[in-house]
Amino acid sequence: MIYTYVLRGSLLIAAALAGAVPSSAPVFENEQLRYSINWPSGLSLGEATLTSSGSAAHYHFSFDLDAGVPGFAVADRYRSQAIDDFCSTEFLRTIKHGPKKLDEKMTFDPHTGTVSRGAIGGESSDTSASACSKDALTFLYYVRRELSQGRIPPRQTVFLGSRYEISMEFGGTQNVRIGDKSVETERVSVSAKGPASNAGFEVYFLKDRVRTPALVRVPLDLGTFSMELVK
Repeated sequence: MIYTYVLRGSLLIAAALAGAVPSSAPVFENEQLRYSINWPSGLSLGEATLTSSGSAAHYHFSFDLDAGVPGFAVADRYRSQAIDDFCSTEFLRTIKHGPKKLDEKMTFDPHTGTVSRGAIGGESSDTSASACSKDALTFLYYVRRELSQGRIPPRQTVFLGSRYEISMEFGGTQNVRIGDKSVETERVSVSAKGPASNAGFEVYFLKDRVRTPALVRVPLDLGTFSMELVK
């Protein structure tokens, strides 16, 4: 995404949110959100929970997903710690997809500008990073903070094991159906480019003070899967 495009996106979101921007940034203390993971048909595949605790000085974030079909279960666990301006300090992920399992830890060192990655309890390797790098879970909360202030984050590197280049585009205000209600949201298109894959998806944020993620739509070969907020 070229810089002029990022600037244009920032101006668009600022104009769209004019008059509705909170005077102070939200603080994500003791939040718990529940989601339903759905097939393209709307049938549920499972559930997910997104939680935060702590304060702006030292946050703890978590994301748990349990889904699957008969004979193949998915159980993902993500844990993140961040300080100051949503700067990651630690990221843990445990992934179980059928018989496959991954336990991994990432440690962020702002003083040396490095990220250590390796199996929990095993050897790790270092890679260079910025002084305020973000893992994928911390990045979500950073995006919510930025949207609440009338800004959209510029293109940047985000860590989810590997490095991903994340670009975001503000898509304006759109009404979507959550459960049996139509709610007003802000649509954001996300592009993620990794070392071996490219992905795109859409996130719809409620127009509340904390920009609660209400709906995520992920297009796959079988159709568009979704993660929908459960009220």
